[in-house]
Amino acid sequence: MTMAAAIQGRTADARTWSNASRIAGVDIFHDLGAAEAVWRGFEASRQSFTPYQRFDFLAAWQRQVGEREGLRPFIIVAHDGERRPLMLLPLAVESKWGARCAGFMGGKHSTFNMALCDKDFAANATEADLAALVRSIADRSRVDALVLHQQPLRWQDLPNPLALLPRQPSANDCPLLVIEPGSAPATLISNSFRRRLKGKERKLQPLPGFRYHMATESADISRLLDWFFRVKPERMAEQKLPNVFAEPGVEQFIRTACLTPLGDGSRHVIDIHALECDDEVIAIFAGVADGHRFSMMFNTYTMSGNSKYSPGLILMRDIIDRHAGEDYRAFDLGIGSDEYKRLFCKDDEAIFDSFVPLSLRGRLAASAWSGLNRAKRTVKHNAVLFEIAQNLRSMFR
Repeated sequence: MTMAAAIQGRTADARTWSNASRIAGVDIFHDLGAAEAVWRGFEASRQSFTPYQRFDFLAAWQRQVGEREGLRPFIIVAHDGERRPLMLLPLAVESKWGARCAGFMGGKHSTFNMALCDKDFAANATEADLAALVRSIADRSRVDALVLHQQPLRWQDLPNPLALLPRQPSANDCPLLVIEPGSAPATLISNSFRRRLKGKERKLQPLPGFRYHMATESADISRLLDWFFRVKPERMAEQKLPNVFAEPGVEQFIRTACLTPLGDGSRHVIDIHALECDDEVIAIFAGVADGHRFSMMFNTYTMSGNSKYSPGLILMRDIIDRHAGEDYRAFDLGIGSDEYKRLFCKDDEAIFDSFVPLSLRGRLAASAWSGLNRAKRTVKHNAVLFEIAQNLRSMFR
C-alpha cells in the first residue's frame, strides 16, 4: 500500500494497521503536565530527539508564547501493542485557512523540528508505520491537517521517521559545519581566517578583564540577558528589521529557558556564550546543545567602538573550538543563507516540510501550505526574485 493510499483509505479496517505496523494506536494530550512523564522518558539516552524538542524548552515556549497566540497543545504519543511508547509528536493546533492545523510547538524559535522517538523505532520505521500513525490521528481527533515545518532528514546517526510522509524541501537549507573525530583546527576554520581573527582579537585583548566564557551562574545569565534585551532592539532598528524579541511572551520564554539547568547545572536548556571585558559585554551567542551538536539561536554584539573588531566572529571561533574539544560532531548557525554563516559552515543540510491532510477540509489547507512554501523556496533561491522581495519588504516597513 502506498503512503497516499494509506492516508486516503479511511474506511480500512483498523486491524489491518496493527498487523502491518508496530504502531497499534495513539494517545493524545492537550495538557503539558499530563504528557510530562512520558515526554521526559523520551529524553533518555536510548531515544532520538533534538534539543529543540526537550520538554523544558517547549513547555516554556507554550506557556509564554503559544498560549498568548491561542495555540492549544496537541501532543501525540504513538505506542505499540503492549503500549510501549514509540514516538511523541509535540504539536499545537491553530486555525488557518478555515482548517484546524497541527504543527510543531516552538514556532520560529525552534530551528529544527522532529518527533521524539525510540531509537529502534527510528532506525526501522516503515511507510506502514507512518500510515498507521496518520490514520490513528485522523480517527482520534478533529484536526484537519498536519503542518510539519523544518525537519532534518536525520538526527545524529538515525533517520527521521517522519521523512517517510509525503514531503518537500523547506524554503531554506541549513548551513552546517561537520566536525570529524580528531579534526585539526585548520580543517574547521582555515589558518588564514584564524590569523585574521587573531589580529582583530589582539585589539581587544588589552581591555581589562577581556575574556570568553559560557555563563553557568543564574546571576551571570540574567545580567547577560538584561544586556541582550537592551542592545538587540537597537541593533535590529539599525538594520531596519522588526524586533521579534518584543513579541508577547518571547522575552519571558527565553529567560525561562536560559535559566533552566540540565543535568549537573553546567549547561542549560539554552546556553549563553559571551565575549566581554570589565567595562562591557562585547558579544553574545546563545544556542542549544546535546553532546553531539551545537545549534545557534540568537546573538548580538556591542554598539560601542569595539564592534569594528568583529567580536561576533571571534566568539563563533571560540564556541566552535570549545565544542570540537568536547567531541561534538556538528555545529550550525541556524537555517538561512546569511553570508557570515558561510565563513564557518561550508556544507548544507537538507531540511524538509510535510503537509498531510486528515480531512477533506484539510486537503485545501495542506495544498495552500505546500504552495506557499514552494513559492518561498523559489524566491529565496533566485537572486533577482529575492532582491525584489527584500526591497518590497523594506518599502512596507
